[in-house]
Amino acid sequence: MKREDADKLLHEKVEAGEKVSPILPKDVKNYLIDIDGTITDDIPNEEPERMATCKPYPDALATCNKWYDEGHLICFFTSRTEDHREVTTNWLNKHGFKFHSLLMGKPRGGNYHWIDNHLVKATRYKGKFTDLVDKKVTIQVFDDGHHEA
Repeated sequence: MKREDADKLLHEKVEAGEKVSPILPKDVKNYLIDIDGTITDDIPNEEPERMATCKPYPDALATCNKWYDEGHLICFFTSRTEDHREVTTNWLNKHGFKFHSLLMGKPRGGNYHWIDNHLVKATRYKGKFTDLVDKKVTIQVFDDGHHEA
């Protein structure tokens, strides 16, 4: 899906006369993908000179571009700062990553627990980028008074 097509999916939506956040079709995923340690070596912000010369993980490049070509949204979400936007964009383009957006300034330190009013699915990268598979896991959720046995 090209950026223009993505923009059309994310246009203003109105319900009951008020603007609301757009919701993507169920078959379109909005991938937020980390950069350092996920699609390339783990480069700390304190060593920006390495950001231009690191090599992409081939399986990450192939998988991310496959998802893009399948019509999913690709957003790289990184702890790199705005000062690193140009070198990061140039690196992504140089290595052929297809993407719709780039968000800088993700909090550093890991152990993320994302709370959102939309469904959030998280997949921890452990050294191999592949298609995603279904797996049963235990997660933490808000106590809504309903407990499963």
